[in-house]
Amino acid sequence: NHLDSINLNGSTKVVQSEIDQVHKFTPSYSTAERTRSFLKIQDGCDYICSFCTIPLARGQSRSDTISNTLRVAKEVAETDTREIVLTGVNIGDYGKGSNETLFDLIKQLDLLDGIDRIRISSIEPNLLTNEIIEFCASSKKFMPHFHVPLQSGSDKILGAMRRRYKRDLYINRVTRIKQTIADACIGVDVIVGFPGETEKDFLDTYNFLNELDISYLHVFTYSERPNTDAIEMSEIVSKEIRRERSKMLHILSDKKRRFFHDQFISKFRPVLFENMKNGKLLGHTDNYIQIQMEGGSELINSIHSVKLVDNHGTVVDGKLS
Repeated sequence: NHLDSINLNGSTKVVQSEIDQVHKFTPSYSTAERTRSFLKIQDGCDYICSFCTIPLARGQSRSDTISNTLRVAKEVAETDTREIVLTGVNIGDYGKGSNETLFDLIKQLDLLDGIDRIRISSIEPNLLTNEIIEFCASSKKFMPHFHVPLQSGSDKILGAMRRRYKRDLYINRVTRIKQTIADACIGVDVIVGFPGETEKDFLDTYNFLNELDISYLHVFTYSERPNTDAIEMSEIVSKEIRRERSKMLHILSDKKRRFFHDQFISKFRPVLFENMKNGKLLGHTDNYIQIQMEGGSELINSIHSVKLVDNHGTVVDGKLS
C-alpha cells in the first residue's frame, strides 16, 4: 500500500506498476453533478475484441465486494444526489471470480435509502440476463433504460470483431426488454467501417437496426488503434465510405429517437430536473427522454409528473401536471 508511505512534507514520489499486476478495485463516484452521480462498480475487461485496447490499458476485470460497494453507494445517498448511474468497463462481469454477481448487487442497491433513481450505464447483451430485466421491471428505483452495445448487425463482422454473441441473441435481448417493459428506452452502440465491412455487411447492419424496436444509436466510426488485431486486417474500408455510413446511421438514430419520443406525447412521465439552459429547465424522464420546460431553478434536483407536449427530436417540451 503506497498511500501509507506518502510524506505530505516531502518531495514528489512517482509510483508505477504494470496493469496486468493490478488485481484490486475500489468503488468510486463522481461529485461534479448535483442531481446525478456516476458510481464506478467495476474496471478492466477480460474480453479480447479485435478493435479494442481497453484490456491493455485497464487490465483484467475486477470489482469489490457487494458490502464495500454498498458502503460507497451509501456515501452517495448522503449527498443531495437523486440518481446513481452504475458504470464500469464491463459491468456485467461484476463479481467475476467470486460468488457474487451483478444481479446480487442490483437487488441490494434497490433497498438503498436516499436515492430515487438508479441506471445501468451499459451492459453487454450476453451478460444482460432475464432476471436483471425482470427485476428492473418490478423495481421503483431501477429506471426503464438500457444501453446494450451491438457494434455490428453482420454476423460475419461480429465474428471478426470477436464479439461474444450473434444477431439472434441481440434480437432476443431487445425483444425480452420490450415485452417485459414496454416503455423502456434502449440505446445501442454500433461501429461502422470495420475492416472487411462490405456494402452488404453495412446494409445488413442498417436494416437490422431499422427493424429493431430501439430508441437511439451511439455511432462510432472505426479508427485504427495500435496493438490491436484489427489494425493488421486487410480489406480496409476507405475513410470516405466510413463517413458516409456513419452519416446514414446518424440519420437513422434521429428517426428512431423521434419515433420513440412520439409514443409518449400527451402522456405523463416522472421527470428529474437537472439544470437550466437558455432560461428553460432541463431534465430526463424515467425512460431517458430529455425534457425542456418553463420554470424556475427551485425545481432543480426534484422529480415531478410532467406532460410531454411537443417533440423536437432530441428534446421534448414538457408541462407540469
